[in-house]
Amino acid sequence: MCGIAGFSNFYRNYREDSGKWYSVLQQMNRLQRHRGPDEEDVYLVRHCGLAHVRLSILDLSAGQQPMTRQLGDRKATIVFNGEIYNMQKLRSNLQAEGVSFQTTCDTEVILLGYLCHGIDFVKELNGIFSFCIWDETLEKLFLVRDRLGVKPLFYTFQDNTLVFSSELKGLLSFPGIQPIVDREGLCEVLGLGPAKTYGKGVFQNVQELLPGHFLEFQGSGCHTTCYWKLESHPHEDSWKQTVEKTRYLVTDAIKLQMLSDVPICTFLSGGIDSSLVTSVCSRELEKQGKLLDTYSFDFKDNDRNFQANAFQPSQDRPWVDRMVAHCHTNHQYLECCNKDLFDYLFKAVDARDLPCMADVEASMLYFCEKVSKQNKVTLTGECADEIFGGYPWFHKKECFEADCFPWSMDFGSRTMLLKDDISRLLPLEEYAREAYRKTVSETPLLPGESPEEKRRREISYLNLKWFMQTLLDRMDRTSMHVGLEARVPLADHRIVEYVWNVPWAMKCKDGVVKGLLREAAKDYLPDEVLFRKKSPYPKTYDPAYETLLRSRLLEVLSDGSSPLRELIDLEKTKAFLQHPSDYGRPFYGQLMAGPQLLAYLLQINYWLTKYQVPIKL
Repeated sequence: MCGIAGFSNFYRNYREDSGKWYSVLQQMNRLQRHRGPDEEDVYLVRHCGLAHVRLSILDLSAGQQPMTRQLGDRKATIVFNGEIYNMQKLRSNLQAEGVSFQTTCDTEVILLGYLCHGIDFVKELNGIFSFCIWDETLEKLFLVRDRLGVKPLFYTFQDNTLVFSSELKGLLSFPGIQPIVDREGLCEVLGLGPAKTYGKGVFQNVQELLPGHFLEFQGSGCHTTCYWKLESHPHEDSWKQTVEKTRYLVTDAIKLQMLSDVPICTFLSGGIDSSLVTSVCSRELEKQGKLLDTYSFDFKDNDRNFQANAFQPSQDRPWVDRMVAHCHTNHQYLECCNKDLFDYLFKAVDARDLPCMADVEASMLYFCEKVSKQNKVTLTGECADEIFGGYPWFHKKECFEADCFPWSMDFGSRTMLLKDDISRLLPLEEYAREAYRKTVSETPLLPGESPEEKRRREISYLNLKWFMQTLLDRMDRTSMHVGLEARVPLADHRIVEYVWNVPWAMKCKDGVVKGLLREAAKDYLPDEVLFRKKSPYPKTYDPAYETLLRSRLLEVLSDGSSPLRELIDLEKTKAFLQHPSDYGRPFYGQLMAGPQLLAYLLQINYWLTKYQVPIKL
């Protein structure tokens, strides 16, 4: 994995003031060095500059970027962030066409594939990626993002200049670009956060390249093209065929994503998703006489403070123990204390450049940092719930009837602490509902389906476009901020395409949540793990943590210079803090309730302060 950045302007000759522009590229690299601490380099020609930082995973001795290749009379340069899991097959195909390679890395496969077949070669890639190709022959720039948006890519225009970067901080380092937040940006943070509308960068005039799209920039013209999208088709496979194909797709994706020239590890929670990934990986490594490293996460003293509820019915530790014994892995149990969790709330904002999933994201960053000291690559079980229908809102009647995002149905918690004039000025609920309805209207439907099955598709599409993207962003920023590459094999686009068209009666056969995935995983997991009831990523139940949040929020609001005071009412907040939080009533997803709301507000204040964000109301 890596970090990429750059700029292009066809009315400017960057070589005329190369010292200045080399410095800009180096600064963009410096701010993203955490994504690639092993190597870095820049590239500057008349109308384009490219920057790259590298985390070496494949072909450690070669594969440096920016990478330039010439094929016949065509010449192009690439900066690439990601992994191409079918690179060996693509490489063999290109070699059969007479193409010669200088390295064994996937970067060269993309670049030479482009020089042979043009930008449509992106359709052949199975992987997670964002990359930029500067075609020196055509004097044209391409930005490309993977199908599901696993790897980020932001861009903006300043006059006639296109500026792009893996992370927002890279854009903000470009001369003249300011981190301004207008009403729309505040609606994103307060009305949708920690999610954000796909394609938007929250800061004014900043966009994110949509998943499954590429952007072409040449002269004064710029346009984007969708090269992949979900399509609905009748599902004609029998139950047995569906299970067999799902098993093949899932296990094949996991095996493909083990591709690495350095040792891999897995995150193991004892749930079906991470356990399946771990089981497949451990079996493959066992064939090579190797032992898989695994890690699980929890909070200090959670065994004493844990409170079972509808969202989190059990702790992970006993289930992790079962899977470690089953797979014979080299396992480490990692814990986070209150002080570290609080401190990492703000480091998580540094990583995301936005307020994020509060302690859910802070703890993941903390744990990724610990893992990165011993491993460079990890495989996780992320995204199975969105794809196979594992969340509670897939199953609850009220979610089918609600005209809003099913993971954020209690909108009152978002507005109850706002100043009255801010509430009048910002149409938060209307903004969120419009975003929801827009996505619903884009859902690829299948003619002739029942109203219930139609709604199932809408709920699934909402999850893929919104909730899953939020978790993918969390996984990318928390892992890459500490130089760890996190892979998500269950989000292989082939799995998404196939399972999208599987009827709900098969996905949830006999009323068993994620019944299809469980059936497909039978040969890999013990029964008690296979049918364990879903319990999401852990959070702390220590009341001392909430006490710490309360006292710190009051300090912030008592400080007249705190930017949060422009938005939040002090008296309303004091009244709210006098009541015990409801851990079973989340305001976003399953893990963000009362304490997480406080933590999110603290993150907003830190974000506005650090980025010196002017608010344009």
